[in-house]
Amino acid sequence: KVDPRVRPGKGLAMPMILIATAQTLRRAVADPAPYTAWIDRCIAEIQRDFMKPEWQAVLETVGPSGEFQDHMDGRLLNPGHAIEAAWFILHEAKLRGRDQRLIELGTTILDWMWEWGWDDDYGGIIYFRDVKGWPVQEYWQDMKFWWPQNEAIIATLLAYQLTGDPKYADWHTRVHDWAYAHFPDPTYGEWFGYLHRDGRVAQQAKGNLWKGPFHLPRMQLTCWQLLTDMAEDEAGQ
Repeated sequence: KVDPRVRPGKGLAMPMILIATAQTLRRAVADPAPYTAWIDRCIAEIQRDFMKPEWQAVLETVGPSGEFQDHMDGRLLNPGHAIEAAWFILHEAKLRGRDQRLIELGTTILDWMWEWGWDDDYGGIIYFRDVKGWPVQEYWQDMKFWWPQNEAIIATLLAYQLTGDPKYADWHTRVHDWAYAHFPDPTYGEWFGYLHRDGRVAQQAKGNLWKGPFHLPRMQLTCWQLLTDMAEDEAGQ
């Protein structure tokens, strides 16, 4: 929102989700140019306004022109969300014939936010961080939710496909194996949505207003498609 009556700001959610939306719509129209232009604008906005090299971080909220806002919302990092944006950009790079500039941009976001998000003590992607290391407002800040793991599984596999860097294969294995060791219900199937930081199930609901049939099946479908592409590429060599 940019409203002079309240604290002005804008979030990462709008430009990053518009990338994915425009990619989907572009497949269904005769003239893809307007959608590609939207994607270009959104990628440029993320790079210009939300990426902060001084912290090697992608902020979740900034001022109307990308200004850093030194309060709890302005300092907030959501590593899983930024990693999701990273793979949207990497997917666009793939669609453009492995565009090197976009590969470098997407992997930079992934590299930065993996370092912020990966929990070296317990494994998994932490939900929120403060870019200055100060307290985070939300009490669930150090929990492990299902969807950041899903997005990191996709992003690391896609980064490995596009770069061949074994670092991304290692990261993919780490987040994939941690997620599949902790989230699935071994008795009734599906995934629990919410874990404590150490991987214990926090509550047993598998669906609510936020956890629906989206991030998990998209991850499984997208990774199957990526692995199929990689197998075909290897067979053709």
